[in-house]
Amino acid sequence: MNGPIPQRIACLSTEAVEVLYRLGAQDHVAGISGYTVHPPAARAEKPKISGFSSMKVERLLAVQPDLVIGFSDLQRPLLDECERAGLPTLWFDQRSIAGIHAMVLRLGELVDRPQQALTLNRQLQACQDEIAAAAAALPCRPRVYFEEWDEPMICGIGWVSELIALAGGEDVFAERSRAGFARERIVDAGTVLAAAPQLILGSWCGKRFVPDKVLARPGFAALNARLVEVKSADILAPGPAAIERGARQLQAAIQTTAEALACKT
Repeated sequence: MNGPIPQRIACLSTEAVEVLYRLGAQDHVAGISGYTVHPPAARAEKPKISGFSSMKVERLLAVQPDLVIGFSDLQRPLLDECERAGLPTLWFDQRSIAGIHAMVLRLGELVDRPQQALTLNRQLQACQDEIAAAAAALPCRPRVYFEEWDEPMICGIGWVSELIALAGGEDVFAERSRAGFARERIVDAGTVLAAAPQLILGSWCGKRFVPDKVLARPGFAALNARLVEVKSADILAPGPAAIERGARQLQAAIQTTAEALACKT
């Protein structure tokens, strides 16, 4: 650990809150995003200081942070504003499973809990290994379309695609998942239909997935694909929840689909 340990950390994204709590460093969290879900205790006991892509700097300053943590290109402008206000910042942009593990280690170093961070990563790896072992026993690998947003249609981001593969699915837009910006992951209905997914996973960020809306799109009902919701709070934040909660939901949907497909052959 280099430099003093920050005592009052403002977290603009949910995964930083989740990790700090898991490391036993919750007393260092001074404020959280209103979109924080994990752990529930954080929502109950920490002041909400921002949205995801918006904030009022006065509300953030009120919790007197000595560090502000943010994630992704969407929060980079917020961190720039914090820096102009004289606040130190730390920016993460993890887009992969490996990036999640690296983020955990960095936060462990930050709050002088390196061993707790290693323990957490071992727990995450054990979960990954268990999911991979189950995937190896599947009778087939279903073609999967993961929809992160519906208007416009946006396919899954990097860590989501990796978790689909880990759980035994074939992400039909795996190449696009590595794109840096959401606008580069926009797909059209024709492209999805051409990919012929056998499982459609909906995780519309911040709102309920509506299968009937998907089936109402021309040609989608004829796919005869299974449609399953994956809770966005469990999969779309690149932290422990994505591996321990989101990937389990992927695993269940993929396993059920694979077994159904095997029965038809």
